[in-house]
Amino acid sequence: MAIAEMFLWWYVHGWSVFVQKIKNFMASIIDFFSMSDLVRTLFQPFRQISAATASAESSLDLKFHMFIDRLVSRIVGFFSRLTLLLAGTIIILLGAILSLVLIVLWPVIPLAPLAGIILTITGAFL
Repeated sequence: MAIAEMFLWWYVHGWSVFVQKIKNFMASIIDFFSMSDLVRTLFQPFRQISAATASAESSLDLKFHMFIDRLVSRIVGFFSRLTLLLAGTIIILLGAILSLVLIVLWPVIPLAPLAGIILTITGAFL
C-alpha cells in the first residue's frame, strides 16, 4: 500500500509541485536579469552618470566636453546592458532546456535504482 501511495504522489502531486518549483526558478532567473528594464534603458547613460547641461553662456569648449561626456556614458551604458542582455538570454535558454529535461526525466527517476541493480548484475559499465 505504501509503495502504491508513493507512486501516486510521485506521478500526480509530486510532479505538479516539481513543475511549480521549475516555474518559480525560471521566474526568478528572468526577474534577476530584468530583461524588459535592460531593453527599456538600453541607450540611457551608464549608472545614470551624465554631465550637467551647459547654460547658454557656457563656452563652446565646455559644451563640447559635456557632449562627449554624455556620449561616452551612453556608449558604456549601451555595451554593458547589451552584454547583460546576451548573458541573460543565454542563461534563460540554458535554464529552460535544463528545466524541460528535468520535467521529462521526472517519471523515470523512480526506475533508476532498478536500472542500477540490473546494470550491476550484468556487469555493464557506463
